[in-house]
Amino acid sequence: MEQPNTPLPERLRPKTLDDYIGQQHLVGPNAILRKMLESGKVSSFILWGPPGVGKTTLAHIVANMLQRQFHALSAINSGVKDVREVIDDAKKNRFFSAASPILFIDEIHRFTKAQQDSLLGAVEQGVVTLIGATTENPSFEVITPLLSRCQVYVLKSLEVEDLNELLQRAITTDIYLKTLKFNIEETEALFRFSGGDARKLLNVLEIVANSFSGHEITINNKIVTERLQENIAIYDKNGEQHYDIISAFIKSMRGSDPNGAVYWLARMIAGGEDPVFIARRLLILAAEDVGLANPNALLMAQACFNGVRSIGMPEGRILLSQCTVYLATSPKSNASYMAVENATAFIQQTGDLPVPLHLRNAPTKLMKDLGYHQGYKYAHDYTDNFTEQEFLPEKISGTTFYKPGNNPKEAEIKTRMEKFWKGKYKWD
Repeated sequence: MEQPNTPLPERLRPKTLDDYIGQQHLVGPNAILRKMLESGKVSSFILWGPPGVGKTTLAHIVANMLQRQFHALSAINSGVKDVREVIDDAKKNRFFSAASPILFIDEIHRFTKAQQDSLLGAVEQGVVTLIGATTENPSFEVITPLLSRCQVYVLKSLEVEDLNELLQRAITTDIYLKTLKFNIEETEALFRFSGGDARKLLNVLEIVANSFSGHEITINNKIVTERLQENIAIYDKNGEQHYDIISAFIKSMRGSDPNGAVYWLARMIAGGEDPVFIARRLLILAAEDVGLANPNALLMAQACFNGVRSIGMPEGRILLSQCTVYLATSPKSNASYMAVENATAFIQQTGDLPVPLHLRNAPTKLMKDLGYHQGYKYAHDYTDNFTEQEFLPEKISGTTFYKPGNNPKEAEIKTRMEKFWKGKYKWD
């Protein structure tokens, strides 16, 4: 049988919520998005989640269920002119239809402020119902006025159960694959390479299936790995390695290898990666992995982030390279990151312990009479701007969350803290 020209992910794209795999917290029985769709009253919303989890598919399903006119734009190749054309068309037809059309904008985080501004009036007046899709936190990338007019729904990477269901559906219902005989011996590599991405799973499955000359297909870890290595150009043609490359980039900096880090940076730039996304990852790494071993790293990363947003590309690549090399060659410490992780885990065990009275705010006479603020010592009134007092709830007094890293800067911090606290906390 001749193989179809349409890619497998498109052939299997669900048409209804019942065919939709995953995201049961949104579309399962009595879930918020399903209930909203069943009511027929849908407000503008943004779908936030990693690639391949069904954001575009869900937008199409919404339009089909509501029988609304559907306009789709990609923020990569659309501008204000395209947005205004859709809005003008919606206004012209407004009196002939009670329901507003749906405007789907893929990768809405790549729209500039001006482009997002052009949407505001139409969304506010209900001229269009906006559905945005983004892989980035909309709190950072979507302007506040637009964000305040939209609900945000978070989509998650598919679980193993979801991937297995998708695999079985593909080999039993697809017009081509159902004519083949599949011997599925192992799925670990198949699911691992997919990374919770439905589109990636189907692409990998199609690559493996097409690599066999007969009608009998064997799926195991060895075969999947070999076939992907032989077809890596096909596998990566749509940027499927996005998260693999950013992972290599981060791990190279964390491992203090500027050469590896710059290589992966160049790969991302050459692949058209959003430079602001890269700059944001540099900011996170500066705090998480360099930390107090070199406090200036965070300043450097913030300057890089601001600079890239100001001047754009191609010059922005120079700022990204300088910051990448600086972070990669900086001493490393994750002590601050681990401190808040340790404290968060501790709180989950102990719950919300009461704030000691002497640390409480006392803006009223009643609060003062109750002992709020009483006994608090103002540190600046004492030698070295320090005097020992209790800053934790009594029940957990002496618990240590922050342990200085093994580097010159935090060695100084450790010495000062040991002098101040005289054995109360364990700094090692």
